Amino acid sequence: MAIIKTGICSYGMSGKLFHAPFIQNHPGYELTGIVERHNNDSRERYPRSKLYRSVDELIADDSIQLVIVNTPTHLHYENAKAALTAGKNIVVEKPFAVTVKDAEEITALARGKNLFISIYQNRRYDGDYHAIKDVLEKNYWAS
Repeated sequence: MAIIKTGICSYGMSGKLFHAPFIQNHPGYELTGIVERHNNDSRERYPRSKLYRSVDELIADDSIQLVIVNTPTHLHYENAKAALTAGKNIVVEKPFAVTVKDAEEITALARGKNLFISIYQNRRYDGDYHAIKDVLEKNYWAS
């Protein structure tokens, strides 16, 4: 199995709690790079990953194949487009984009370059999600 070299655009809460631990512990991925604009918090836990001071630096690394776009929502479009333009596959946190137009453009760009794109949704395994899904599937309100 080929190892997917992965970079994280931000080492804030989602980078620390969700993305970095998953990538680090999954045998199919390598945590290749982490963006921290000012701090060095990731160095203690992930000393083998490269430290970048900007998303542009991370995207410019030719070894990175997958970019996790976990920046603030208003930057999702910009960062996703830059990563795709550079030939990177992407996972974008929700909300995927601010406008439908932005989402459609990013999707078309990924298709046109034959790149993988996914929206990160970690809550789909929570009990409340399953309860709502069950209600919708059984159409309880129509009775």
